[in-house]
Amino acid sequence: MGLIVRGVHHRIPVALLAAALLAGAAPLPAFADTRPSPAATATEDARLALVFAQDAKREEALDPLSALYRGEAVEGDALRRIFTDALDRDVLASAQRSLAALGRIDRARLTPERQVSYDAFAQAKREEAAFLQPDLRALMAVRPLTHFGGLHVEFPSLMASDGSVPYVTEADYRRALALDRAFPVVLDNAAVRFRQGLASGVVESKLTVGNMIAQIDALLAQPPEQSPFASPVREFPASVPAGARPALRAAYVAAVRDEIQPAYRRLRRFLADEYLPAARDQVGLSAMKGGGGLYRKLAEQSTTLRLDPAEVHRLGLAEVARIQHEMEGVRDELGFSGTLRQFFDHIRSDPRYHPKSRQELSDGFARVAHAVDAQIPRYFAHVPKTPLLIQPYPAYREKFEAGGSYNQGAADGSRPGVFFYNTYDLPSRFLTGMTTLYLHEGAPGHHFQISLAQEDPTLPDFQRFEGNTAFVEGWALYAETLGYEMGFYKDPMQHWGTLDDEMLRAMRLVVDTGIHTMGWSREQAIDYMLANSGMGRTDATAEVERYIAIPGQALAYKIGALTIQRLRHKAEAALGDRFDIRAFHEQILGSGAIPLPVLEAKIDRWIAAQGGH
Repeated sequence: MGLIVRGVHHRIPVALLAAALLAGAAPLPAFADTRPSPAATATEDARLALVFAQDAKREEALDPLSALYRGEAVEGDALRRIFTDALDRDVLASAQRSLAALGRIDRARLTPERQVSYDAFAQAKREEAAFLQPDLRALMAVRPLTHFGGLHVEFPSLMASDGSVPYVTEADYRRALALDRAFPVVLDNAAVRFRQGLASGVVESKLTVGNMIAQIDALLAQPPEQSPFASPVREFPASVPAGARPALRAAYVAAVRDEIQPAYRRLRRFLADEYLPAARDQVGLSAMKGGGGLYRKLAEQSTTLRLDPAEVHRLGLAEVARIQHEMEGVRDELGFSGTLRQFFDHIRSDPRYHPKSRQELSDGFARVAHAVDAQIPRYFAHVPKTPLLIQPYPAYREKFEAGGSYNQGAADGSRPGVFFYNTYDLPSRFLTGMTTLYLHEGAPGHHFQISLAQEDPTLPDFQRFEGNTAFVEGWALYAETLGYEMGFYKDPMQHWGTLDDEMLRAMRLVVDTGIHTMGWSREQAIDYMLANSGMGRTDATAEVERYIAIPGQALAYKIGALTIQRLRHKAEAALGDRFDIRAFHEQILGSGAIPLPVLEAKIDRWIAAQGGH
């Protein structure tokens, strides 16, 4: 479906372009014409469930970070295996074992729900095994950290008092302390991997390395008592005995001072003295040994589709042109008579478009959340039990973060999901984008999709807790477009904000492929984004440096959203008056974050079951 503005469908070629991209996807599995008996499906479903359970049991031991994000207990020895060859071998063996077991399942005898599970699981395990083969591993394993999402910054957030690790009992504190003490080994393991890359000639860009060094400097600048690792002992819950608190506080501070910070210093010294001089000057993967083929694989991993980067680039250019046309109309509504490029400059400098204080952002997001809550029953039959908090990034993270993000809550609802917004460099932030940012990161975007999946015990664990970027981010971008139907974008300020954010996702198709396949420089990419949107330079710089750090990931937003929009348009056309938006959303979200070809097959079956043509 095209975007809806003032109740009118845009007649644009986006759906056709998305369909052309989807034509390059791997073929969907055939569906049996005959229906097995209920007893047969129950038996085959049970056999498949056993495959999933056995895989999950192995993965639990092999993926300590996912367990930590779910708030589960993890042993220090499991953490120490991160970035080791032994762990990679075990993960590959587990994936191969699961694929072999899957091959012994008769897919035609499964229920429709478990056929979806079978297809999603098969694609995930094939991909996991592919990235652990020698050719791809030689390009990926030797670059263990980047400045965007690297464990050197993620782990402190994970272990902080407001992270995913529970701090309720004295035992919780002692388990977390054991993990803190194991983390220096992880940093040392990362340095070993970087050294292997130096030897093989597969290295990160100087830009990425410089940013990592700056991040480590920011963490080391904090006294041990103020470190995020020590935040759990600055205040204790009443459930921790008062007599235990002094010893815990001393142990946490000592771990930071004597173990964690020295490990960060070792890593920083290596990066600055040995790795940075050998890092590549060019930022794109095409300049890295083996980078051209790797980019296609990373794009496929993020989008779940086999795409031609040149075609993606052309799609991005077409979307940029379409959105600019919409922007011109809103510019006129806002009373500006100059060119669009002049309006971009105007909106960057006019104080009425920027927050004057952190409190203004806080109050504004609270108002948006209240308005969205009032609209939700019209579009969703089920909502998450998990609460949603709205808060700014911690100071030590904000400089290197995007405008907002989401941290998932606990599956049992005991820990809320968190929508983080950025208050760094307030003059670079925009009041216009608040509604669309909340719809994307909060409700009904990431918070609904992630929470509804993990709250559903009928789904296999990999559908509850895992997924792919195209679905997760595609849904969140689709959720932004619901603001039109909800009436929020009748306000031209907020209408501009959502177009500006949509422009960002369209520009990503252009810039990501430009950087990694066409030799674009960092400065060229930033200039393109400033010329075609109202972004501030701080945000444009952070975005471009993110694409440099995680190639291909930025493609998933627009590709995923276009797919969901196209599937909705298909369902509306086939069902007519019988189309129920709440039922459609339930179908989209009801199986977790599944690959886009699997999602399309599911929606096609649903349309057929409703009598659609």
